[in-house]
Amino acid sequence: MTLIKTSILSAIATIVKVITGFVSVKVIAIYIGPSGMALVGQMQNFVSMVSNIASAGINAGIVKYIAEYYEDATAKQKICSSAFRISLVLVVPLAVATVLGADYLSLKLLSSKEYSVVFVVFAITLIFYVLNNLLISVLNGQKEIKKLTLLNVIGSLLGLIVSVMLVMRYELLGALLAGIISQSISFVVTLGFVIKSKWFKVSMFLGKMDRGFTIKLLKYSVMSLVSATIIPLSHIFVRDYIGSNLSWEQAGYWQAIWRISETYLMLVTTTLSIYYLPKLSSIQSKSELKAELLHGYKIIMPIVIATALGIYFCRDYIIKILFTEAFKPMAELFMFQLIGDVVKIASWLMGFIMIAKAMTRLFIFSEIVFVSSFVALSVVFINIFGLIGITIAYMLNYMLYTIFLYYNLRGWWSGE
Repeated sequence: MTLIKTSILSAIATIVKVITGFVSVKVIAIYIGPSGMALVGQMQNFVSMVSNIASAGINAGIVKYIAEYYEDATAKQKICSSAFRISLVLVVPLAVATVLGADYLSLKLLSSKEYSVVFVVFAITLIFYVLNNLLISVLNGQKEIKKLTLLNVIGSLLGLIVSVMLVMRYELLGALLAGIISQSISFVVTLGFVIKSKWFKVSMFLGKMDRGFTIKLLKYSVMSLVSATIIPLSHIFVRDYIGSNLSWEQAGYWQAIWRISETYLMLVTTTLSIYYLPKLSSIQSKSELKAELLHGYKIIMPIVIATALGIYFCRDYIIKILFTEAFKPMAELFMFQLIGDVVKIASWLMGFIMIAKAMTRLFIFSEIVFVSSFVALSVVFINIFGLIGITIAYMLNYMLYTIFLYYNLRGWWSGE
């Protein structure tokens, strides 16, 4: 499937996700306000971190190797069975640790022990996160884009329904539980889609662990676990720093602008994960890699720039429509945040080469360095400029990251 076709299908799922996401944000803004939104952000980062660690961070590797051995049924059976066994290793200990530490986690992340039940529910449903991610990764590697699109649409609608019902009924507690419960429901839907696929057999996941593919998948595990751990932790730290040194309302403004960035960039990030990773993984020629990279820049960057400009000039209307009057102070955050978004996507188009070519050391080094620099720059600029400083740090950090990637990856397409 071509980049354009993938982009169109991704656009359909993304439009639905954007609409449902913004409706959910509006409900949260009305019922729990900026400070509540900041706490929801804390919980989302924790859930993302633990669920990725529980799945051993091998999802990108599953996509790559299923796509690479697309015609080899035996190899795919070894990949799936190895992935299934790896995915189950960390689930139980992480779930037990979360239950035992529920009170501490609730107090540390959410400033109160009264939300410890949220962590218990998350621990119980953690297995569904892991299995859902595994099945979706296999579908992605099988290039069943239409099914992935429909799954994303259904997942977005289910998430909206669950979120609205719980937030309206239980306010902050409901908002904290919504993402956990909707993901568990999504697993049932995903399983239904996968079972109907021609390639699917239960035996694919029940074979012995293959040593060769286990080692290959674990290379991606190292890369993914670094990102899955330090990025959410950095956001938790920065959000807590804002809340402690400025206010939790201002932490909520940053969470709101971050949510806008995440949502409108979904089209690009979804296309990159669904199309680019399998495509770059299969390319061996440097000239072909260069052509594919330039093709991506020509199509994707104009869309990102135009969208960012549109959002900037409509920022006051966006705040009014998506949030409430309480969020008006976040208007000053848009300019540097949106510039950072554009630079971020420019860097990611190159950065996917590291994942596709399993450049483990470079990937880990760059993640640790630039996540750390984001935290450091955020603290420095917040102290100098106030809340807007975090968006300046975000923009500057991705500019530095883009320069770093260009000089370290140019040999893959320039023939050097």
